[in-house]
Amino acid sequence: MDKDKHIYNKPKLDIPKSTFQKVLDIITMLIFAAGIVYLFVVWGQLPDQVPAHYNAAGEVDRWGSRWELLLLPIIAAVLGISMSFLEKHPEWHNYMNLNENNIEFQYKNSVLLLNVIKNECVLLFVFVNYNMVQVALGKAEPLGILFLPIFLGILFGSMIFFIIRSIQYK
Repeated sequence: MDKDKHIYNKPKLDIPKSTFQKVLDIITMLIFAAGIVYLFVVWGQLPDQVPAHYNAAGEVDRWGSRWELLLLPIIAAVLGISMSFLEKHPEWHNYMNLNENNIEFQYKNSVLLLNVIKNECVLLFVFVNYNMVQVALGKAEPLGILFLPIFLGILFGSMIFFIIRSIQYK
């Protein structure tokens, strides 16, 4: 392949979702839907002021209207839809050492990375929203100091795993 073709005009390949990706998407969608249903079920029990933001230590550092609880599901939905769209276009992603011999693997690896990160982020928003509701109802403590390092460890651990796979498969 011509070098310029790699950089500017990568071939479009049909990369179907693996069973793992489909199952992960379904599980995430079910948990997301359950989170929305739960929010509507408890809506009438929520006080006027609910946790609206956490600091890096996982403590509530701002309280706001219960209507703000709708923001995280909206952000999660937009993020999920946007990243699902990008999953369908691996030719738009950036690659190192892309060539005719590894293009299919690199596309599949990149699509899987996006799928995993998308689902991790959507699940994060569902979990944080659930915690905000539980704190508002007096049924739980705020996230706590370990939440951020654990989440970042999972997120960056996933990224590092897929980057290493990509580098190893030249």
